[in-house]
Amino acid sequence: MSKLLSCEFNIDTGNVELRYTDGSMISIDCTEVEKEVAMSINARSELDWLIYNAPLDYAELVLCGNLEGYLRQVSGPHSGIEGNS
Repeated sequence: MSKLLSCEFNIDTGNVELRYTDGSMISIDCTEVEKEVAMSINARSELDWLIYNAPLDYAELVLCGNLEGYLRQVSGPHSGIEGNS
């Protein structure tokens, strides 16, 4: 398995980009992720904070499928998360 070299938010593309030692790259389209899971200003604000301050944490949550659970935890029961009633 390749080792992670960097994980950064690219403001020009709006993507969190992970680069690996073998030259491969994963690019996460943050706008599309936000459209799918963040239905409230609080959820969008939390995602923005992660993107700018902890892009690796953001990427791990997205790639592991734990982003919605994370947002429910930090935003409360009526957070406007997709699938929340």
